[in-house]
Amino acid sequence: MLFPSIEFAIFLSVVLVVAWGLAALKHEELRKWFLLLASLAFYAFWSWEFALLLVAVSSVAYAVGMVARTTTEARRRRAAVILGVIGALALLAYFKYYNFALLTAGGFGLWQLIGVQPPFSEVVIPIAISFFTFHAISYMVDAHAGRMVPTRNLRDVMLYISFFPHLVAGPIVRAADFIPQIQAGPKQTARPYADAMALIVGGLFKKVVFANYLSVMIADPVFTAPGQFGGGDILLAVIAYAFQIYFDFSAYTDIAIGVAALLGYRFPENFNQPYRSLSPREFWTRWHISLSTWLRDYLYIPLGGSRHGMVRTIVNLMITMVLGGLWHGANITFVIWGTLHGLALVGNHLWAKTRLREAMKRAAFYRAICLILMLAFICATWVFFRSPDLETASDIFAGIGTRFDMPTLLTPFLGALLAIGVLTQFLPSGLRGGLHGGLIRLPPIVHFLGFGGAMLALLLLAPSAAAPFIYFQF
Repeated sequence: MLFPSIEFAIFLSVVLVVAWGLAALKHEELRKWFLLLASLAFYAFWSWEFALLLVAVSSVAYAVGMVARTTTEARRRRAAVILGVIGALALLAYFKYYNFALLTAGGFGLWQLIGVQPPFSEVVIPIAISFFTFHAISYMVDAHAGRMVPTRNLRDVMLYISFFPHLVAGPIVRAADFIPQIQAGPKQTARPYADAMALIVGGLFKKVVFANYLSVMIADPVFTAPGQFGGGDILLAVIAYAFQIYFDFSAYTDIAIGVAALLGYRFPENFNQPYRSLSPREFWTRWHISLSTWLRDYLYIPLGGSRHGMVRTIVNLMITMVLGGLWHGANITFVIWGTLHGLALVGNHLWAKTRLREAMKRAAFYRAICLILMLAFICATWVFFRSPDLETASDIFAGIGTRFDMPTLLTPFLGALLAIGVLTQFLPSGLRGGLHGGLIRLPPIVHFLGFGGAMLALLLLAPSAAAPFIYFQF
């Protein structure tokens, strides 16, 4: 059940009517049960068997939280959270990385050395397993660390982990932020109705129009067969994919935030004009913010962060980013993508400590150079992220470098999409807030007519072929 679909529109309409109806009747406990069942049904639309797995993971997280709540003995609390986190990671490792580990070990000749080849797994990867295991880990670690009071109610933990707006592709919502919202009940003032609808409509436009056209018009054809295109078209496809993934993922996030707001809950922002970043560190404070802060707080800082000298800081940065790359998928291309970003963060960390950088950081020419270099670096690393294998990535770079010519796939419409993509990164940060504030002041009839007009425009503008959300595969 995809967000930009008739099925989801019907599903969401029913959920909103029933949820707010139960809230109006003061049946808060029944409302929570309804949202939980709706979330499980949303997931079961893809696989009811894996919906049971989702229930099992939530139950384990709840059990660890109860140990943290009821046990004062530090050793037992620590043992419970360690076992719970290891169990969640083991589950993730089996479904996503088992076959990858076998292939990697075979490539190093391990199975020939020991004379035994473990069997490959034919199990299908559960959709969103990376996201719901991270949510389970957040609950267990936050409960153990005292960032929140673990709830006695299994339903609330299951609702937190399986809540359908964030279930499939985030944003990653912290247990310490969301469990109290569940316990307090919905708030219609969490985000004004018009603001939430603007996020949903804007997200639909980002996905259905911008991301899909960039995908079907240039990115997918070129990355599928780069040898059939000249260097100009390949370079254009690399740039197009950078904006496709931004529009695609930020679209899902905007819709998720808007849907949660309509139900009375607040989600964190996940994107903040990432392509205007002047450094790798700044990029990771603007791109997929919920993941980067999760990796920082639950991996980088527990490893020691930057508290134990330069060498340890570099090691911790590299471990965090390599694992962050691997989190996206069991493929050497994701490992390379994470490694390159790790090296960039290390270089940025070292450069930031020099006197020369301190003297130059406010100069306009220096900032312009940083912007250009960051855009080039981000686009280049997206090549590994998008390519199914190293051969494709190599063909992409070779095509740009050895047979460069003018692009033939560039049309006025495609150029307009890319120009709008660039514009979204450099608009004043307060402009969106001003636009949303203006929407809120308009009468409801204008909201209704505007929403109807936007839906009609989407139907007219949407391409015949539509790509799924990129982050569904993670």
